[in-house]
Formats: sequence, C-alpha cells, structure tokens
Amino acid sequence: MSAIKNALVVGGGFSGMAAAIQMRRAGIAVDLVEQDAAWCPLGAGITINGATLRALETLGVYPQIAAAGATTNNLDLHLQDGTPIGSVPTPPVEGSSVPGTAGIMRPVMARILADATRAAGTNVILGHTWKDIEQAGDQVHVQLSNGERRSYDLLVGADGVHSPLRTRFMPEVPPLQYIGQGVWRAVAKRPAGLERGAMWFGQHIKCGVNPVSATQMYVYITEDRPTKEYIDPLTWPAVAKKLLAPFAAQIIQDVIPQLDLPEAAIDYRPLANLLVPAPWNRGRVVLIGDTVAATTPHLASGAGIGIESGIVLGEELGRHDDLQAALDAFHARRWERCRMVVKNSERLCMIEIEGGDKAEHGQIMRSSMIALTKAI
Repeated sequence: MSAIKNALVVGGGFSGMAAAIQMRRAGIAVDLVEQDAAWCPLGAGITINGATLRALETLGVYPQIAAAGATTNNLDLHLQDGTPIGSVPTPPVEGSSVPGTAGIMRPVMARILADATRAAGTNVILGHTWKDIEQAGDQVHVQLSNGERRSYDLLVGADGVHSPLRTRFMPEVPPLQYIGQGVWRAVAKRPAGLERGAMWFGQHIKCGVNPVSATQMYVYITEDRPTKEYIDPLTWPAVAKKLLAPFAAQIIQDVIPQLDLPEAAIDYRPLANLLVPAPWNRGRVVLIGDTVAATTPHLASGAGIGIESGIVLGEELGRHDDLQAALDAFHARRWERCRMVVKNSERLCMIEIEGGDKAEHGQIMRSSMIALTKAI
C-alpha cells in the first residue's frame, strides 16, 4: 500500500514527468502543474547516456526515444587540428540491453514524455503554478494561480534550477554560482558517415557533435569565460562561428555556414551547478531534479539524474505505507549518485579551465561512467 493517496507535481520538466508517471504506476492520484501553457521546451539537442536510456526504458518510452533519435556507442576524441587521440567506450548498463549513448532533439524527448505523462493518467494543469502553500498535519494545502485551492498528501517540487519552491522552503541555500565556463548548442545537418559522437579539444575550448536523428546532429561548444557576461543573442551566430573556426575537421568547418540559418536554433548558457545537502524534503514538500542537484554537462547526466530521482521517488512511495520511511529510502538511493555526478562534473570543468592533469580528467570520466552503469 502506498504511503500517500495523492500528490501535486510542480514543474513539467523531465524529472517532474518521471515522478508523475512512476507515482501513477504506484496507484497515486497525481496533478501536475506547469506554468508554460504550451508545455513546449526550447533547446537544441541533448546527449543521453546509457543510464538515462535505462531510466527511459523503465518509464516505457525507450522505443519512442530510439525511433525519434539516434542510438550509438562510444565517443571519438581528437585534437583541435583533427588528430585522433582515441575513443571513449560507453560500457553497457546493468539490468538492460540499451545502447551506451544516444542523442535526440530536446523538444522531441519532452513531447514523448509529456504524452506518456498524460497516458499514465496524470491530471495536467497548464498555464498555472502555485501561489501559496501551507502545510498542516498530514496535508499540503495549495492555492494555484488560477484561484483553485487543493489539498495533497505530498508536493513534489520539480520547478528547475531557479526554483521558487527552493527559495520558499530552503532559504538557507545560497544562489547559484557561475563556474567559469559557458556552453553553446546548435543543430546542423547530419553528414553521411557520422555514426557516433565525436569531440575535439583545443586550448580552453572543446567542441563536439552527436547524431540526434536520421538527418540532424547536435553541435556543442564548451568554452572558458572567466566572468559571467551577457551576450546579445543577435551576435550568437557570429560568436559561435568564430569559436569553431580554429577546428580543422571538415565536419566542423561544414557546420560554420549553417549557424546563420534559423534552424540552427543556437543557444548559449553560462554554466553553474548546485548540490543541496540531503534531506531534500521539508515536511511533505520534497524537491527533486535541478531544484536540488543541478550539474554542468560534462558527464551528460543532468537530465538523467533528475529522471532517475523521479522514478526512485515513485518507487519508494509505492513500497512503503509510511511517508517518512519512503522519503528516507529515496534519499538513501539518490544522494550519493547525485553527489557524484555534480561533483565529478565540477572537477572535470575545473581541470579544463586550469589546464590540469589530463590523466586525472580521463580517470574521472572512466570511473564516473562505470558508476553510472550500476543499478539505481
């Protein structure tokens, strides 16, 4: 018997949708409130590692992801001048036969999960969010921005890295701190012969490509920027082209003229991370995903650990008839894995900025990838 009968999920991103789907499987009535009336995430491509593919398989959407995206194995590495320097293997994950990695357009993946969220029986409320929350006894009383008042056994906060819920319930958590790198993302045509991801390393900059569909690839550039600064979006194509110009590989040179096209969908984000000490609940309000464990993209695991946390929360709520026991079990399964991803990604970032030990960088990559293959 489940620890709770009903729950509200605040936020319709990947972690919120995963929690909703898994809680519905446990027989819990779920409302999901998402302030974006179109429920339409922006963005270019997303790289998905094997652990994330396993999580998507658990949610029942792996076939759709594989069909709409591109599944691959291993990652080819090169110097800026195009010299090959090796390949990073993507080890198989425990308990599944999914490939080691994949790519897909972020809005496509979001749409697949949104369809699954509704199909699971979640009551989705779009264009609204919470206005006030009060905990009393064994209930969370919520006033929504549409004026409705509803009561729940549990509120799951999945409202992102700039979470108003975290500000409300965890005011002691300091603001996000810029980490010293920014990432550029874009979409380009997938050339014939590109069967898996590839990455090129320069001085204080790296770029890479990953197939995301039969005809498209995801392009990313990670560059050191000592200070966080505003970059006018009108200049993004010119800046991105200048950053890619020194990379000799023909596949990168062919990307450059495509960056002027609207379908390139260029995006720039300064990088930051966040790791809130457990426990992640305050009474009957529990936060998951980027709200408490936001990571830089160095291990391609940000979306993955959020999706996993949504799954684990739903599983533990279904296994226990006591809420505190369920939350304790949730934290026991999630804390170390999330800490590892956030902190190891941060260390990889620092090594790149400081021009540090490449052997250490490689060791952290290998050990992290092996750890991520373990069952959750």
